[in-house]
Amino acid sequence: MSKSDLRKKIDDAVAVIRTKTSSAPAIGIILGTGLGGLAKEMEVDVAIDYAEITHFPVSTVESHHGRLLFGKLAGKPVVAMQGRFHYYEAYTLQQITFPVRVMKFLGVRSLLVSNAAGALNRKFRRGDLMIITDHINLLGDNPLIGPNDDTLGPRFPDMSEPYSRELIALAEECAQSLKIKVRKGVYAAMQGPSLETRAEYRFLQTIGADAVGMSTVPEDIVAVHMGMKVLGFSILTDECFPETLKPVSLEEVIAAANEAEPRMTAVMKEVVRRMKE
Repeated sequence: MSKSDLRKKIDDAVAVIRTKTSSAPAIGIILGTGLGGLAKEMEVDVAIDYAEITHFPVSTVESHHGRLLFGKLAGKPVVAMQGRFHYYEAYTLQQITFPVRVMKFLGVRSLLVSNAAGALNRKFRRGDLMIITDHINLLGDNPLIGPNDDTLGPRFPDMSEPYSRELIALAEECAQSLKIKVRKGVYAAMQGPSLETRAEYRFLQTIGADAVGMSTVPEDIVAVHMGMKVLGFSILTDECFPETLKPVSLEEVIAAANEAEPRMTAVMKEVVRRMKE
């Protein structure tokens, strides 16, 4: 995709959205597997199906609704992706991250991202909430590969702070005030859709990953490329300890996410309430 093509596609998508809403929220949210409950906390003014937005991919995964929601959360204007896209759905990373670029052009300056992930750190347990402090990209690809549009961001963006230290500190404060326990750790992104083997989990532990999933990293890279602050959360839906590994199903993952969702929703909502726009 050439830079002129990318910019034109962003403009096309924004133009479609602007026929439905003039909202220019400073806060964007990506809701992951089983984590759509935050949408129920929103005062939704406008909901747009992804299929209606030019150049938007359409989610093929169970539990991902596929709508862009505009409204208020904790009294602040937000836009939320209710459902995201994954590499294993055969989308390119440029397609997966396209909505993040569109959000930027709608006014978003801070991006809140959530996902379901497997726990690798032996101190963590199923159902824990983890604030993402850093990540390891094991997707074998990068959404910035190809021509760079300098109007969107630099050719070689610095990734020394992929997740905003300011927002991490705020999230910790919010969790403490709500008496909700949170972990902090490094998130590793794998291609999927197959889950990892015992040997792969052991490898991930060895290289310093605290949790593993199949999303989030591409969106973070593009958000940082465009100068946005990012805060990432994982709900740890299963324990990926090689020595005691047991089979896990999608139903179990979603059930664990749903069980922990109210706590994550409460923390996220409080973060939004206290954020400086």
